[in-house]
Amino acid sequence: MKMKKDILNKEDIKKVMVTFYEKVKNDEVLGYFFTKVSPVNWEDHTNLLCDFWENVLFYTGNYEGNPLVTHRTVNAKYNTTKEHFDRWHILFDEVVDSLYSGTNATKMKEHAKSISTIMQQKM
Repeated sequence: MKMKKDILNKEDIKKVMVTFYEKVKNDEVLGYFFTKVSPVNWEDHTNLLCDFWENVLFYTGNYEGNPLVTHRTVNAKYNTTKEHFDRWHILFDEVVDSLYSGTNATKMKEHAKSISTIMQQKM
């Protein structure tokens, strides 16, 4: 069995984001948010999230934004529940685990959970 490599650069992050959001778009629990509640320009969204995760993992300083403000805006249009966050985590962890293994892959999943916890508390 071949060992999976760790997330090493922005291209690896982009692979996670593209794969993840393909799942999300078609997900019966989450897809609605991205198609009806707050339709997304996928190229812009992917690039923004690549910058976000690249900053989280590699401290690039390339991300300027406030995810909490964005998610509060979505939540004001359609209530975001624990079920939505739980489903997001399941899909996110599945994608990361299917593609990568290592310190950065673990850091990405743990950071996603931390952000999610804070967002749920503040929304």
